Amino acid sequence: MKNDSLKNLRLQIDDLDQKIQLLISERADLAAQVALVKKESNTQNAFYRPEREAEVLSKVIKRNKSLLKDKDIALIFREIMSACLALEQPLKIAFLGPEGTFTQEAALKHFGHGVSSLDCGTVDEIFHQVETDNAQYGVVPIENSSNGVIGTSLDMLYSHDLNICGEVEIAVAHHLMMQDQSQEIKVIYAHQQALDQCHRWLANHYPNTELRPVASNALGARMVKDEPNSAAIASKVALNIYGLQRVAKNIEDNAGNVTRFIVIGKDEVPLGVNDKTSLLVVTKHESGALFDLLKPFKVNNINMLQLARHPIPGVKWEYLFFIDIEGHQSEKNVEDAISKVKSRVSKLNILGSYPVAVL
Repeated sequence: MKNDSLKNLRLQIDDLDQKIQLLISERADLAAQVALVKKESNTQNAFYRPEREAEVLSKVIKRNKSLLKDKDIALIFREIMSACLALEQPLKIAFLGPEGTFTQEAALKHFGHGVSSLDCGTVDEIFHQVETDNAQYGVVPIENSSNGVIGTSLDMLYSHDLNICGEVEIAVAHHLMMQDQSQEIKVIYAHQQALDQCHRWLANHYPNTELRPVASNALGARMVKDEPNSAAIASKVALNIYGLQRVAKNIEDNAGNVTRFIVIGKDEVPLGVNDKTSLLVVTKHESGALFDLLKPFKVNNINMLQLARHPIPGVKWEYLFFIDIEGHQSEKNVEDAISKVKSRVSKLNILGSYPVAVL
């Protein structure tokens, strides 16, 4: 009797799987038709629309009444959308490599696995690949919940003319790994951010071991694969990719460590349902300059999400402010506030308006 019940349930699942597959095929057909309409219209319609994708995923989460978690059901739709977008226009995404970095994880979380990836050695190279159209978009880290803003990325935003088109957050868990954990560890490789985030743990467990910064954690993992008596701090993905042994897991000093990444590209993102706007501002050297910068946001009832100071590249004792605010630059109150701020400061760059991260 029990076997008959189980068999019946499996038959129902098979029937549902077939229906789901047919519906996905119908969606793919419609996506192909959308691409055809865009091509025939001779307009500058972008195939990838961040605000539209954020709207779709928000609706998926809002109507979810199943046993599946909101995040899980949204990720399923993320992959369906990614595969359908590939039928319209395959995207190439530049990320900080090699394979196995948190930046690659962020790129795949945001765009899905229907894209092709371009592995870059530095953040500077990511910007270059997007500027020269070798990639439509790039993904770079912008801030960490433990360490604050990422200076290298801010420097690139200041010196390059690209827009922020989206954002994605990744929970960061650091693992210590090596080719043979029976060996003595004489050197540990990791990105400087990871070394900073694991500072207390490393001081307690390996106080006399050399700590050597590298361009990315995954690069360190790839290096120790063939280097005896060395270890790397990297992700679980990198651990599996490079076939290493885990010495210790979750060695970050602060639990709940999260890194925020931004998507950079050439397109401006239209108004969506839940947006934020990022700015770079250089204030004047005069009394009350910071107050003058902040006042228009208060007057226009705009919530400021981020205010971080950072040295201006190549200019001694000069600083810029990286600012995130709620709203889209096309909205009247945001437009008015930005206009008033611009008249009171030395320089203001609108880095972009884009959807708040859904996943």
